Amino acid sequence: MGKKIVMLPASEVDLTKVKYDPGEIKAPEIRGIWLKIFVMLLEMPLIGSAILTYLKKQNKIQEMLRETVIPERPMFRPEFPPQEQESGVICLKEDGISEDRVESAIRCLPQYDPAADTLSFRYWKIRDYAYSYRSRTTTPSMVAEYVISAIKEFSNKKPPMPLLVSFYAEDVRRQAAASTQRFEEGKPLSALDGIFMAIKDDIDCYPHPSNGINNRLRKTGGTSWFHEAHTVEEDAVCVSRLRSCGVILVGKANMHEFGQGTTGTNINLGTTRNPHDPERYTGGSSSGPAAIVASGICSAALGTDGGGSIRIPSSLCGVVGLKTTYGRTDLKGCLTGGGTIEIIGPIASNVEDIMLVYAAILGASPADKMSLRPSLPCVPDLSSRENSSILGSMRLGNYTEWFNDVFSPEISTKCEDILNLLSETHGCRVVEVVIPELYQMRTSHLLSVGSESLASLTPHCHDGKHKKLTLDTRANLALFRSFNASDYVAAQRLRHRLMYYHMEIFKMVDVIVTPTTGMTAPRIHPSALKMGEGNMKVTGNMMRFILAGNLLGLPAISVPVGYDKQGLPIGLQIIGRPWGEATILRLADAFEGLRTETKKPLSYFDVLKGY
Repeated sequence: MGKKIVMLPASEVDLTKVKYDPGEIKAPEIRGIWLKIFVMLLEMPLIGSAILTYLKKQNKIQEMLRETVIPERPMFRPEFPPQEQESGVICLKEDGISEDRVESAIRCLPQYDPAADTLSFRYWKIRDYAYSYRSRTTTPSMVAEYVISAIKEFSNKKPPMPLLVSFYAEDVRRQAAASTQRFEEGKPLSALDGIFMAIKDDIDCYPHPSNGINNRLRKTGGTSWFHEAHTVEEDAVCVSRLRSCGVILVGKANMHEFGQGTTGTNINLGTTRNPHDPERYTGGSSSGPAAIVASGICSAALGTDGGGSIRIPSSLCGVVGLKTTYGRTDLKGCLTGGGTIEIIGPIASNVEDIMLVYAAILGASPADKMSLRPSLPCVPDLSSRENSSILGSMRLGNYTEWFNDVFSPEISTKCEDILNLLSETHGCRVVEVVIPELYQMRTSHLLSVGSESLASLTPHCHDGKHKKLTLDTRANLALFRSFNASDYVAAQRLRHRLMYYHMEIFKMVDVIVTPTTGMTAPRIHPSALKMGEGNMKVTGNMMRFILAGNLLGLPAISVPVGYDKQGLPIGLQIIGRPWGEATILRLADAFEGLRTETKKPLSYFDVLKGY
């Protein structure tokens, strides 16, 4: 066969002989003027092609896609085998109204007791706001003034670090006044009525984009120009469902431009800073949604996740982020809503709030209902006496070599400690598993998500508009353009193999547990704030554990479990079976209940109490 490599069919791979190989990422770490020169070279027809061919060979991408015979048929979108109904759950009516689903989710929570929590610091929960509104301790209009003040304070910092990129103070006041009136009349729409939420800038939320904070130019998708090519005439489906529940939508949250990065840097709008350390990144691409929740200004936010974009910033900012099963939420109104990788999901400070927002926004599109045949959406009944016994029967898969492959050993130590504590407390069993071809998964995801990003952006990048993109986005798009149709098909053959391996693993375990990221929040380099940066090693550390959720469409959640020596948050990830949101939510709640250490972020606003 000459140079060709022939892979065994996935069903014939001997897992006892699989060697862990994460694959070293070989790429230059560049920023500032050197990044500008590098991108100029990449965009030159002959020189750029030669550079990209060299980088792909160095990272074995050419070998995997063009010199390997892959026996599986291509799988162009997640294909899930039938799944058994989870136990100890309450099923939600997917075709019903959002308010009813939220009410069903409320009934699954333990009895509300605001004095029960003994942690040194905790975020206010959605039920805390609902209780305060119903008891007339405060009103949505009073909280709105504190929220508006906090947003303006963040926006006027030097250097600027905007959480929101589109914001109407008067629109927030109008929504809050309507909510306040409903409470005065004793007719709140749901438990989410009067709850403040932000929407990531790649999800449509009418009437945004606005004139922005401090009358800056309108922005969309994290760019300086996309509003010219994309008008918003109505809410995205998920946003509409939240609005029907009485949620107060504060505006569009900052993000890494077009979702093309994991740090959250944005030279167009200003880079959102990590509330735990303003000299650190939030993670991306849902940087603004994670930071506005971590800072206490909003109870929750909507993000999108095509490559860890909800889970990475949630982990780095010390909050909870849920990536649902592909097809569980309707992507209509999302910038890349026609792809096979990305989802819309919630970010919140705690698991019970994630459950409530998830209940409000869930519901597959008509096309996905026909093709994916989703199982009934469910949430765990955390108020049931059976909850503890269900936890005790669970099997948690751990690929130890992968689990420990982190930039900082503190991450795997903290995650292992709480995993052991969960096992000791509830009796669940940790099972050693092996996941083959993790390096191939990275390549398959890169090509899949890159091709879909390129396809969604190309129609808008005529007349030189692509030159208005940031340098790191242009570098990514140059790489994506270097692949051809046969590369894409090869990546989908790898996708099929990886789905087979994971479905076999889920015959032995209920979930797979990993750290969420391989490093805590990286420090912001000053030159990156002016021209951006390209650092694939940081990207690799950020994305090491998150790819299966996106490439294979599996549900996954990041939950905070502690801090490193510098006080930076550490997250643990739970990956579930297809449509298994209830299982991962149950486990996330259990992990959250075992935490003994919580720290108030340096940048924190108590908008419920007003200080």
